[in-house]
Amino acid sequence: MEKISISKFKATCLSLVEHVKKTGQTIIITKRGEPIAQVSPLSSKDHEDTDSFGCMSGTAKQIGDIVAPLETEDWEELG
Repeated sequence: MEKISISKFKATCLSLVEHVKKTGQTIIITKRGEPIAQVSPLSSKDHEDTDSFGCMSGTAKQIGDIVAPLETEDWEELG
């Protein structure tokens, strides 16, 4: 694992993130010599969780006609 100061990380952030992506190597970011954060590549499983399109598929249930207007007695049930 490579260690890098926070000031150097700030100056070269984009290239370091690309380096992590290409090599798979983790980088430890330090402040005054103390580790404060780490930049690690995502695994393929981690990447799947970031896709929000369709994430709620199959979790809702349709009851009745969702297009037709509500009947007046239905308003009483909602209140």
